[in-house]
Amino acid sequence: MRLSSMADYAVVIMSAAARHCGGARVSAGQLAMETGLPVPTVQKLVSKLAAAGLMRSSRGVGGGLKLARPPAAISLADIVEAVEGPIALTACLDQAKSDCTLEAGCNVRGHWPAVNAALRGALAQVALTQLAEDI
Repeated sequence: MRLSSMADYAVVIMSAAARHCGGARVSAGQLAMETGLPVPTVQKLVSKLAAAGLMRSSRGVGGGLKLARPPAAISLADIVEAVEGPIALTACLDQAKSDCTLEAGCNVRGHWPAVNAALRGALAQVALTQLAEDI
């Protein structure tokens, strides 16, 4: 399994924002400069992160972006789900996306919810504070 580039970039953006936590708000341009990502990409992801309740945006003097919650209360799972949707290794459990020809006789399908829950649980154990630390 590999995260999409957009999910990876969202983690990078949130980590950069977390390093400003408690300080002044930051702009999408500043986050782009700090991360090396293009401004339009940062703006698109900030919109998704805000819609998921992970970032707040305000306009005007003193406006900008900030985390909606403390970094310790935001997990890697929260960030990935904000961009990718529910964490799942297979699409067979999503009726809207399932096109599996083996579905009728599949003996594995019933086990995927436990696997997906384990993966989500592992990602949920990684707090944004950890991701924002310098290694």
